[in-house]
Amino acid sequence: MDIQLQDKTLGQWMEHWAETTPDKEYLVYSDRDLRFTWKEFNERVDRMAKGMLSIGIKHGTHVGIWATNVPDWLTFLYAAAKIGAVAVTVNTNYKQSELEFLVENADIHTLCITDGVFDGSYVDMVYTMLPELKESQRGYLKSKRFPVLKNVVYIGQEKYRGMYNTPELLLLGENVSDETLLEAKKLVTPHDVVNMQYTSGTTGFPKGVMLTHYNIANNGLLTGEHMKFTADDKLCCCVPLFHCFGVVLASMNVLTHGCTQVMVEKFDPLVILASIHKERCTALYGVPTMFIAELNHPMFSMFDLTSLRTGIMAGSLCPVELMKQVEEKMFMRVTSVYGLTEASPGMTHSRIDDPAEVRYNTVGRDYEFTEVRVIDPETGEECPVGVQGEMCNRGYNTMKGYYNNPAATAEVIDKDFLHSGDLGVKDEHGNYRITGRIKDMIIRGGENIYPRELEEFLYHLKGVKDVQVAAVPSKKYGEEVGAFIILHEGVTMTEDIVKDFCRGKIARHKIPKYIFFVDTYPMTGSGKIQKFKLKDLGLKLLADQGITPV
Repeated sequence: MDIQLQDKTLGQWMEHWAETTPDKEYLVYSDRDLRFTWKEFNERVDRMAKGMLSIGIKHGTHVGIWATNVPDWLTFLYAAAKIGAVAVTVNTNYKQSELEFLVENADIHTLCITDGVFDGSYVDMVYTMLPELKESQRGYLKSKRFPVLKNVVYIGQEKYRGMYNTPELLLLGENVSDETLLEAKKLVTPHDVVNMQYTSGTTGFPKGVMLTHYNIANNGLLTGEHMKFTADDKLCCCVPLFHCFGVVLASMNVLTHGCTQVMVEKFDPLVILASIHKERCTALYGVPTMFIAELNHPMFSMFDLTSLRTGIMAGSLCPVELMKQVEEKMFMRVTSVYGLTEASPGMTHSRIDDPAEVRYNTVGRDYEFTEVRVIDPETGEECPVGVQGEMCNRGYNTMKGYYNNPAATAEVIDKDFLHSGDLGVKDEHGNYRITGRIKDMIIRGGENIYPRELEEFLYHLKGVKDVQVAAVPSKKYGEEVGAFIILHEGVTMTEDIVKDFCRGKIARHKIPKYIFFVDTYPMTGSGKIQKFKLKDLGLKLLADQGITPV
């Protein structure tokens, strides 16, 4: 493959297509017939970038985006990128305490929000976090608790006290000269941080992963090359943009190939099937649960999906039978990407022309211009073919580090190698299989859940003496959250009490599905809890109750 890494910023990529294919469709929301050409979208981004400059956003400023895949999500991303600001993506499932942690930890200067999701109002949570906002003039916010935060922007037409909205920001941009924007653009380099995503990583509380233009644009470029993308492709993207899957593997692939991104605001199998049918999409991305929902939709057979040719199934372990069904019924050659946010995210990818058994049973081989090694966690030596070790990577795609956390960065990057915490095996053809994890992180349907964060939270429930959180296998999500609780003497508690304590305080996907009240934990001789044995204990306790995990 004759491809080179590109030294371009996201803004330069966008301007390239706005000049070379100005009238080609770039962004389409098929369900509302909303369409932008490259030229139209680039002009909107420039107006938004000027609006951002007018409210004090500049090179290095942190701009939070807390929204589902609304049409202006990408406007805010690229506007920030053009002036050298950093887009900090916020998980749409976050609740109050998680939001406040991120805003403080990430030094957010401007927070851009939508209404929220069905079980949480972002507007209400922001007012709870910033009581001063209701008394504050737009742009003059002074928060004792969040001194860095100066602006809240509502993404949409509605007006809320103390917040700018999108039309106001675009209007403010009209008073900023083209020269001012041009001067701001000149300061931006491909090696500047452009995106920060919060991940539990391998240890502790969520940390801000700093990714550069060079990291993510090149990862998107190579991802597209592996599936033979051209400007004629139309990619249906229903995965969230706050994740690397959506913002890099989808959006950066489209940005670097000049093709069309057909967006779905929030996951709905019917809207996805209709969008593929109507727009003649050639590619589709999703986590396994999304493909299952599409295949099993009662109206599946009504749609013509023969335009599809490829896509990515990733985010959690992909069942072979499901991949076969998708290939057969959706007419696409499925590829799998393995990686982590810290690797921008792709480390390995099966190629579209790999044989079926490689695409079904492995996560493919290294990305070009990177070096993936399977390293023995005990000795630090590279493992021979067929021997399990830790998946490690070095190359252009390694993050710049965790924001304001050099100690955590040093824990995962050693001699230029990024340690994933995942266990894998390399075969004689250079393809990898993921076999397990060193770390005890839970991956539920593509969402990373770190047990310690939940344990700290559940310790606050009155009556809990000790709590350990571990994965319980699930056919639907790969893994579910299991909480193993030891109660204080004389305390009685029900599963519902634990779940009610969690509701509204932590994201839905983190609430334990299974709650086990136990007397002891499996221990080593030296008194350490053997966390890996909790999975088997959970399955045994469920079997004793006659429950089969789904």
